[in-house]
Amino acid sequence: MSEFFWDNQIEYLERTRGLYYNDDYLEFLIQKVWRINEPVKIIDYGCGYGYLGLKLLPMLPSGSSYTGVDKGEALIHKAKAVFSSLPYPTEFIWGDVEELPIVNEYDIAMCHAFLLHLNKPENIIQKMIQSVKHQGRIICFEPHWIANMANYRFEGLAQSQIIPLGILQKLFEKDCDQRGKDGNIGILVPALLSQLGLKNIECRVSDKVNFLDSNVDTAAKNELYNALRAEGIGQLPGEMTETLSQLMQRGLTADEAKSQYEAERLLSEEFNMQSMLTYAPNMKISFGTVVK
Repeated sequence: MSEFFWDNQIEYLERTRGLYYNDDYLEFLIQKVWRINEPVKIIDYGCGYGYLGLKLLPMLPSGSSYTGVDKGEALIHKAKAVFSSLPYPTEFIWGDVEELPIVNEYDIAMCHAFLLHLNKPENIIQKMIQSVKHQGRIICFEPHWIANMANYRFEGLAQSQIIPLGILQKLFEKDCDQRGKDGNIGILVPALLSQLGLKNIECRVSDKVNFLDSNVDTAAKNELYNALRAEGIGQLPGEMTETLSQLMQRGLTADEAKSQYEAERLLSEEFNMQSMLTYAPNMKISFGTVVK
């Protein structure tokens, strides 16, 4: 088994990516917002199995190419296998993104749910900047966890019973302080891009809203339910004493830890295939232009 965590999470990645974007919204970004009318060379930092390439290449002008870089050897092997039968120019590079040499030849450098895992995301954004040409574009698809958590609606339960937002925001902030990794980075990226000198900076939010409908019984519903489960919705919180201890180590008071545990326990008991749930992940899409 690979020692790199994400090499062992390929099934999770494949199951959950469909929760985040509508294809027509991505087409809108390409055609109406970014106005990509000519073939482009793209590099994807922390590409995983090539998810962004799979989504975007069919929508981009013919002749566009995609290069993916990732530290996960199994992920790179998976990406090569996935794209081997597809008609797109691609290259996949196995290596530590933070250490690989920079080639200044791309039109677009992008990343997806990558910066939140880094202690110094600005260092990677700087590498992204250096890898694109003059007037190239940086595009970052990143989460905003507290907005994500605020966008649940579970039929039959008060939101505050299952999503204690104040406690969660404190937990996210404490985690960032202790580990330097920010699950709310999606809302921070525009400021980072500005501080690093990019121009024409904008931020959009994905319009994807997932609806699990208890009144239908279809294969699509089953697929959505399994994706939501894989995303962690309704996950058992674990043994109580150990979980409370972990939450307090992360910065919660004893009362806050108990409230968070009870919220997770309640959702795990109530969430099933017959639940009616509406969920919007609220992924943030930030971008700007590089002027050299």
